This record gives sequence, structure tokens and C-alpha cells, in this order.
Amino acid sequence: MTPVEFELNKEFRDRFQDALNTRDSAFIRQTLEEVNPADITALLYEFNAEESKYVLDLLPLETRAKIINDLDSDTRKGFLTIYNTVEITQIVNLLDSDDAADILNELPIKTSEEIIALLDADLRSQVIDLLRYDENVAGGLMAKELIKARDHWTVVQCVDEIRKQAENVTKFYAVYVVDDNDKLLGRVSLQKLILSDPRTIVKDILEEDVVAVETYMEDREVAEIMSKYDLESVPVVNVQGHLVGRITIDDVVDVITEQAEEERQIMSGITEDVEEDDSVWRNTRARLPWLLIGILGGMVSARFMGFFEAEIARITAISFFVPLIQATGGNVGIQSSSLVVQSLVSPGIVDEGLWKRLLKVFSVALLNGIALAAVVFAITWIVFGPDSLNLVVAIALFFVVIFASFIGTITPLILNQLGFNPALASGPFITTTNDLLGLGIYFLTIHLLL
Repeated sequence: MTPVEFELNKEFRDRFQDALNTRDSAFIRQTLEEVNPADITALLYEFNAEESKYVLDLLPLETRAKIINDLDSDTRKGFLTIYNTVEITQIVNLLDSDDAADILNELPIKTSEEIIALLDADLRSQVIDLLRYDENVAGGLMAKELIKARDHWTVVQCVDEIRKQAENVTKFYAVYVVDDNDKLLGRVSLQKLILSDPRTIVKDILEEDVVAVETYMEDREVAEIMSKYDLESVPVVNVQGHLVGRITIDDVVDVITEQAEEERQIMSGITEDVEEDDSVWRNTRARLPWLLIGILGGMVSARFMGFFEAEIARITAISFFVPLIQATGGNVGIQSSSLVVQSLVSPGIVDEGLWKRLLKVFSVALLNGIALAAVVFAITWIVFGPDSLNLVVAIALFFVVIFASFIGTITPLILNQLGFNPALASGPFITTTNDLLGLGIYFLTIHLLL
């Protein structure tokens, strides 16, 4: 049955809230009967934990498990506190081993151990094995469920074994071939199995150059590999080369999404992983540090301008162009740093070497500087009339563009070399730095030429 199209709007939310208040189970069941579990997940974010549990208890257990698995980690941790151990066990028993391990990692140790003791034997063994790994490496990301075949089997034997193993595997794209010691030898596509002679030996049709990842590899590296080679799934091997699991594309999408959110928050000057609905204190704590640094930078800028009080008093028009200089320097710096950060996180970009990179940056900055200086000179000439200050402002702006591009390029490279996230250089850090740099260049140019 195809899930119905679902639209979450205020009118529907209010009607659903009324049904929850009156415990109208018939309306709730009828409304959600053919709705995709992902849409139900989005709906439940609108209600508190007790109301959401009431809704879920009206749905089939398989749908309930799917929805709880789709909840974000923070929401799920709070949500599961109102479930007892038996209820959580029923849900976890229906999940793939990697999803089950993720949920158990979020629970208190006592609760987690109680649930593990109640799990089905096969799943229990798989989950215990997965819990040994850190959640940010391939071993913690992988699922134990996969389809594998021995290299000496015939195609007929392989197909028969697929039918048996596929009962516990929800999605599979290929059969991994191993020897009698479970060492990964290669893979065979389902298409090749279907088209091959039934008596063919599997080792005669396997692809040996299979891409695999090690259990200790970081999740970001796994995501880069799967993206680079356009893989739907990738096998995971231990240090001996033995096949121990697989990672599917849906798990990698989660990693990419989390990485993008982390980069976005860092570039915005947010120091913690926070959501809009987190507490006021946590949101304040995450945002305040870089705001304070910005204020400090502004105070330093004001003090710096005080050094040139005589020039400002002599030619008051000097102060008119301070916002222009600071804004241009900040924008140029952010553009440059953003491109460098993008190149550092893109595995397909070849490192051109520092000097070649800087030469390219200088060339781009030179052209941009000339263009912007010419535009500013022309506008100031039209607005303020012929004046030597017009030329000084244009010259200062030219050098601000050059130096801001250099700082925007070199800062993320240095941070990356020191082991810090280079995205730090694409937010308030680079803006504050280039504000000060721009002011310094501007007033130094004025001091020398006027």
C-alpha cells in the first residue's frame, strides 16, 4: 500500500491536538493508517513525550520501531525515559544491529544492560560486538546484517543461501565473498549471479577490487570514500581483513548531515551543537563566546581609531569610509576562507601546494582589488567631487582586499595543520580579524598619503 501524501499545517495540528486531549483513538488510527512513518515522526515533534507515546501505542509495533529509530538522538533520549525496559526491548528487537546499538548507547548503562539481556540471541550477539566500538568510527557505524557467500560455492548454493540470510537483511545490493576464515575476497553483484550459469563457482565471477573500510576508520573518512566511489554500501573489515559488517548509504547520509550542521554552526560562531528548541541557557552559552570576542574586537577597533584622532579631526570625511573598509575586508576574508575550507573537506580536490594556491589567491585578489578600487574611486568622485581623499580611499581598499584574501586563505590552512576545525576561520573569527586589519591599512594609508 502506497503511503498517502501528508501535509503538516496548523489546522491539522490543532485538530490532532484535540484528538489527543479527548483520547480520540479512532481518529488518530484512521488519520495515520496510511501515512509514511517519516511523516509521523515529524508530527510527533509537535507534541510532548506523553502525548507522542499515546499515539505510538496505537500503531503497529513495526511502525512504532521505525518512528522511534527516526527520531533525532536528543529527542529520543528524553522520549524513551517514559518507556519501560520491556517496551524498549520490543522496539529494539525489530531494528538492524547498528540502529539497536545506537539506541542502547543513548540509554543509562543499567537500562541498556537489562535490555541486552532480553534481546533475541542473534541480535544480542551482534549488538554486544558493535558496542565495543566508538560511535564515530566505521565499527560503530556498521551493521552486522549482510549477505555473504563462500568462494567455493556454486551460484545455486549462493542463491539458496541468499534466501536464508535475506530474512534478517532489509536492504542489500551485492553478495560479499569470503574464504573459510571469513577473510573478504571480493563481491558479486546480484545481476551477475542471476545471469551466470547455476554451476559456476562464485570465485570465478567475483570482483576482487572491492572497496572496503577498516573498523577503526573515522566516520567522515567512510563518508568521503562512499561519496567518491558512489557506493550504496561498503564492507567493513577488521585488521586481519575479516569481514565483520557493512555500512549502507543511509547511515552515511546521517554522518554527512551531522558534519554539515557542525560546520554551519562553527561558521556562524556557535560553539556547541544546539537546536532552536534547546534551553535558553544552553543556547546562550553556545552563542555568547564569539559575541564577546566580537565586542572585544570592536573595542580594539575603537581604541585603534583613537590613535588617529588628529587625522579624523582634520579631515572628518575619513570616518565616513570606515564601515566600507571593514565590510569589504570582512566579506573578502569570508569568501576566501570558505573556499579553502571547502577544498579541505572535499576529497576530490588535489592539493596544489601552498605557493601555487597563494599565487592563485593573489591573482584573484589583485583583479578584485583593482575592480573595487576603481568603482569606489568613481563613486566618491561623483558624490564628493574631486578630492585627494578619493584616491587614498581607493588605494586603501585595494590593499585591504589583497591582505584580507591572504588572511582568509592562510588562516584555515594553519588551523587545519594545528588540528583545529578550519571552519573556525569562516565566521566571526575571520570577520573580527579583517575588521582590525582593514582599519590598520586604511589609517596607515591616510597617515602616509595625506
